[in-house]
Amino acid sequence: MREIVLDTETTGIYPLKGDRIVEIGCVELENHLPTGREFHKYLNPERDMPEEAFKVHGLSEEFLSDKPLFMEVVGEFIEFIGDAKLVIHNAPFDMGFINAEMSRIKMPSLPMTRAVDTLVMARTRFPGAPASLDALCRRFGVDNSARTDHGALLDSKILAEVYLHLIGGRQPDLGLAHAGGNSRGGSTRSVTRDRTARPPRSFPLTEAELEAHAKFIATLKNPLWNS
Repeated sequence: MREIVLDTETTGIYPLKGDRIVEIGCVELENHLPTGREFHKYLNPERDMPEEAFKVHGLSEEFLSDKPLFMEVVGEFIEFIGDAKLVIHNAPFDMGFINAEMSRIKMPSLPMTRAVDTLVMARTRFPGAPASLDALCRRFGVDNSARTDHGALLDSKILAEVYLHLIGGRQPDLGLAHAGGNSRGGSTRSVTRDRTARPPRSFPLTEAELEAHAKFIATLKNPLWNS
């Protein structure tokens, strides 16, 4: 099963009011585990960088000025994600920005049905608890010490590990499948080992233990031991 963990950084929070994507980071998963394949691009937003956004991700207008436009990398991006599910923390935000960029260049939108929203997963599994990426890292013991600034690729790598915890950890079938079968109903072989029965062992009481027991029995009213 192929999935893509995806994150973006932007100039703000309103894609329909002129905010743009400045970074896209993607990590490929096979059967929920990273394959090592990644997609990462910084993008020229063709506009200024608000101070509030710069404080979040540290990407300046000057740094992004020579980076490619979204339309110049969209083909590579679409090829990378293919038809895989998109694992995103707060999917409406990132999908909204991606589809706004797609609309600007007259390309079809990505359907929301493709998105697996880990924010919804976390709030469902831990109702009332903090569900930010940092909070989930603390909950699951995921190392996010490198996350001094938000970064799309780094956050995708961290989210990939958090996602694995959200769906049940690194051993969903508990390793019960045998090499001669599988965990989905295939045949398995039973293994019989000959065991040598040990003779029963006796543990005789000492005189002191017998005396202590007799004294204890004497303190009881009509003990069963004397019946």
